[in-house]
Amino acid sequence: MILASASPRRRELLRRICPDFTVEASDVDEALGAGPVAPAVAALALRKARAVARRAGPGLVLAADTVVVLDGEVLGKPAGPEEARAMLRRLRGRAHEVLTGVAVVDAASGRAASATERTRVLMAHYSDATIEAYVASGAPLDKAGAYAIQDLDGHLVDGLVGSYTNVVGLPVEATRRLLVGFGLPLSAPGEA
Repeated sequence: MILASASPRRRELLRRICPDFTVEASDVDEALGAGPVAPAVAALALRKARAVARRAGPGLVLAADTVVVLDGEVLGKPAGPEEARAMLRRLRGRAHEVLTGVAVVDAASGRAASATERTRVLMAHYSDATIEAYVASGAPLDKAGAYAIQDLDGHLVDGLVGSYTNVVGLPVEATRRLLVGFGLPLSAPGEA
């Protein structure tokens, strides 16, 4: 089992159901394809998994990609602190969606499957001072939408409908279903 991601959050979440895997980042261009976001984010995850599967030995390759969608616009990772501030201001006190595409490829056979998980998130009414301190920490710069739900002890978010682990970066239950479909024995999320 190979996780095609350098994300420490994805590694931590995958360990909940599959403690034995290696990590190999895909280095694929993360630009979304044209068309509706849900299939585009699943296709990007599949491109990442296939890129690693081409150079891997036999085994399963898992990849994921997460985007934040506000008013129909995809908010990816901010290019710098100013863009992070702008994203956090736009998100403040509003609802948006987090979509994660997850893909699995069997490197030996080329068999592949993918899915997209969608979660609705309501952001808190955080202050400008909170935005400034958060951006100064550097934490928002490598995250879609310029935030992580678990940062600042969860005080950036007022609530959600859907999968919490999806918002962190890897929807554990959707990932579990995909991997079980490939015959991988997994532990229950609380057992690992």
